[in-house]
Amino acid sequence: MFLKGDRCYSEKCALERRGYAPGEHGQLRRKPSDYGIQLREKQKLRRMYALLEKQFRGYFVKADKQKGITGTNLLLFLERRLDNLVYRMGFANSRSEARQLVRHNHFTVNGKVVNIPSYLVKIGNEIQVREKSRKVDKILEAMDTVARRGVPQWLDVDKDNFKGTLKALPTREDLTMPIQEQLIVELYSK
Repeated sequence: MFLKGDRCYSEKCALERRGYAPGEHGQLRRKPSDYGIQLREKQKLRRMYALLEKQFRGYFVKADKQKGITGTNLLLFLERRLDNLVYRMGFANSRSEARQLVRHNHFTVNGKVVNIPSYLVKIGNEIQVREKSRKVDKILEAMDTVARRGVPQWLDVDKDNFKGTLKALPTREDLTMPIQEQLIVELYSK
């Protein structure tokens, strides 16, 4: 819909993206520093899981104390959060929607109502939509659209009974997010 008129048929079309920032000094951008790259990676992961800095730092400290690779441990902690598992199982369309649904008492873990989005789910725990909440439009819509996104192999979901189970912890290969967790470890190790 070339609404800009004749201009869109020339090189000055606003729809064409340039490889630099707008303005007089946009082409003078410098290469980001190592710190800038590490910070950007940390912020990307924080925003992905909608965490504040203090909470994210706490997960890093826990991951650092555990045996194994710190970056992978950090990702495993974030994946075990209740709001993330509700999203991964397909009961919500986004992590923020999953967080809200958890806060509004729509889910149980092993039969007990849990309304804390940061609750760490253990292997074998069963997450279920409460009986009263099975008619909530957002949950039903999300369950219809989960086929496009897919459910990870490390989760077992029973759509008919509105429940899912954490079968095993995911490996790093199972997590296909574009994250370089080593940069985050380097940032916090300074």
